Amino acid sequence: MADLDSRSGTFKPFKQRKSFVSRRDEVAGIRAKFPSKIPVIVERYHKEKDLPLLDKTKFLVPQELTMSQFVTIIRNRMSLSSTQAFYLIVNNKSLASMSMTMAELYREEKDEDGFLYMVYASQEMFGSESGRLWLESRPS
Repeated sequence: MADLDSRSGTFKPFKQRKSFVSRRDEVAGIRAKFPSKIPVIVERYHKEKDLPLLDKTKFLVPQELTMSQFVTIIRNRMSLSSTQAFYLIVNNKSLASMSMTMAELYREEKDEDGFLYMVYASQEMFGSESGRLWLESRPS
């Protein structure tokens, strides 16, 4: 679980808890040991109040996994009902196509430290801002 910032009472993002060199070295070790896996950091949006915190922030996912499958994994880890929607935003800037593989997304969006960063938030956090779509994965 993320470290609590005693001054603000909020959780510090992964990038603030570890130095760049530490994060880069961690990715190098992961990629050497698991070359077909993608290292992903998933954190709750800092203003999010409705969705639960995940029990972990680091995920090592198969490169052939699609975003749709990854969204389902995150949804299940949060134990959301089928009616609860959420956004999964890559690099704090965009929503990825649900058919995109993690390898494709990693090539396009990985951070300079080697991790792929995502934040999740409820529909209410973004409402109907122009161009924003809310993500919903339904059970098969």
